[in-house]
Amino acid sequence: MLILGTPHRFRCGKQVASYLGLIPGEDSSADRWRLRHITTQGNTLLRFLLVQSAQSLARCDEQWRGRYVQLVMRRNRAIAKVAMARKLAVRLFWMWRQGWDYQQLKTFGSHVG
Repeated sequence: MLILGTPHRFRCGKQVASYLGLIPGEDSSADRWRLRHITTQGNTLLRFLLVQSAQSLARCDEQWRGRYVQLVMRRNRAIAKVAMARKLAVRLFWMWRQGWDYQQLKTFGSHVG
């Protein structure tokens, strides 16, 4: 909360992920589209905590574990960890914005409202 400010500062989860530096950089021109490593523009401590939290969530929750394993098979472990951290950051942002706790999110799902 101290780093992000208010939840209404961001319009969508993509802006939160961008603010935290969890999206890839881009080098594009005309017919080429290249994605680089994550931008790492945001707060380093918060990004580290999100990656650690996503790892522990992937160990404990069946749905998160399935998604993590799927990403590891397609990419490598480091990319999968960052992708899960981004997903966690977006979910936490929407929970914060709606005023929900985790049990409400599990009950209603992330696509309601």
